[in-house]
Amino acid sequence: MKFFIGIIVIGFLLFLSAGTFYWRNAWLLMGILFIPMFFAGIIMMLKNPELLKKRLNAKEEQTEQQLIIKLSGAMFVIGFVIAGLNFRFRWIMLPEWLSWAAAAVFLFSYLLYAEVLRENTYLSRTVEVQENQKVIDTGLYGIVRHPMYSVTVILFLSMPLVLGSVISFAVFLVYPFIIAKRIDNEEKILEAELCGYVEYKDKVRYRLIPFIW
Repeated sequence: MKFFIGIIVIGFLLFLSAGTFYWRNAWLLMGILFIPMFFAGIIMMLKNPELLKKRLNAKEEQTEQQLIIKLSGAMFVIGFVIAGLNFRFRWIMLPEWLSWAAAAVFLFSYLLYAEVLRENTYLSRTVEVQENQKVIDTGLYGIVRHPMYSVTVILFLSMPLVLGSVISFAVFLVYPFIIAKRIDNEEKILEAELCGYVEYKDKVRYRLIPFIW
């Protein structure tokens, strides 16, 4: 249900604001977003249904995290609507090759996303420490402390470029700052409740972007 609702909502935002279904970039984004998501969901359902359940649970209990979720949702709505309006009124149109390059980056990021899920089966959509959870410090977790968020930054920033809208890209640039706020709150919880996390922070210095932050 969440999968099909996602298709309907995003399609509604894009095509209604564009005023037409004849928008190739929007169909491209819908394809690279939802086709891999569908097959990934089937694989997780068969091989690790518990992880799938955790990834589908987006109900945050903390007020601060609820605000972050709302800000992210508002970013998506505004960004997609602006991209549609940009296509309808031809405000600033990016070259076609850039959209295809962004689509390639998006698909590569999906592979990184799958690798993070493979490395860390404790991943949840909500900020929490689970029973018997351990610190993961190998693979991508040996480079940055929050590789899942690093990947989502790349994913989300490539979306408006696939749609060919630099104005929408400017809207999506707020996401790194939103996720930085989430990381600050999440790390306080992990330090207090997850054994070995303080030592892990000393070992892996960077949170989101290697050699920068």
